[in-house]
Amino acid sequence: QVQLVESGGGLVQAGGSLRLSCAASGSINAINYMKWYRQAPGKQRELVASILFGGATYYSDSVKGRFSISRDNAKRMVSLQMSNLKPEDTAVYYCNANILSSGLGASWRDYWGQGTQVTVSS
Repeated sequence: QVQLVESGGGLVQAGGSLRLSCAASGSINAINYMKWYRQAPGKQRELVASILFGGATYYSDSVKGRFSISRDNAKRMVSLQMSNLKPEDTAVYYCNANILSSGLGASWRDYWGQGTQVTVSS
């Protein structure tokens, strides 16, 4: 069974930094991409950043220049370094990955973590 586990969320002051991590584990053959989404209260879920395991990255305009996504292919892990945090960054952050499972009947599927709360106060 494939599982994604996020860590690193918490309460920080505006202007501070946090580093979120997401580790994929289980019967994994390969990972196509890993992404970070977030959902604030009363708002729709939005894509924050993504990275292909070939290295190409994407950032939403609201976080560009402040957030940085990186990955460790060998460890099957993705991180989101968040700097100069703003109150509007407050949200539940979710890790998403497209993964090829291993073994009999292997297939590509999207998986989601449980989410980690990030709260930024002023």
